[in-house]
Amino acid sequence: MLNVAVLTGRLVADPELRHTPNGVAVVSFRIAVDRSYAKSGTERQTDFIDIVAWRNTAEFVCKYFRKGQLISVQGSIQTRNYTDRDGNKRTAVEVVADNAHFTESKRSSESGNYGSDNNNYSGSYSNNYSKPAAEPAPAYASGDTGDFEEIPMDDDLPF
Repeated sequence: MLNVAVLTGRLVADPELRHTPNGVAVVSFRIAVDRSYAKSGTERQTDFIDIVAWRNTAEFVCKYFRKGQLISVQGSIQTRNYTDRDGNKRTAVEVVADNAHFTESKRSSESGNYGSDNNNYSGSYSNNYSKPAAEPAPAYASGDTGDFEEIPMDDDLPF
């Protein structure tokens, strides 16, 4: 079975880091995600998605992201049941983020230029302890790049 969620949206409020009684870092935040389709003559609708991040991902989000900034998260959708203060049974649906990524440059987010798609920065952090990407991976041009050895004949293959 597959449970993968990848979302890009704007933070609705500043994330606030909390710790469990055992000292594990956790942050809950909400992002506003525009729907990809709008009927002609109507405004595009926005969904507000609850996100939870744990440990190093939570610390990364709280350190580098603020209200209004564009963020991309990758994780899985989880549900949990609880009873509210009035005794009603409720179900919460949230994305548990494994990875968090910058999706705009620091300069455009600081200036409030939230609509700029020209200056994407691809820094990220994930729970698999990889370092944030400083630069995007190089793109390979089409054609002969000299990266691979060409095998002249299939007769030379051992199988």
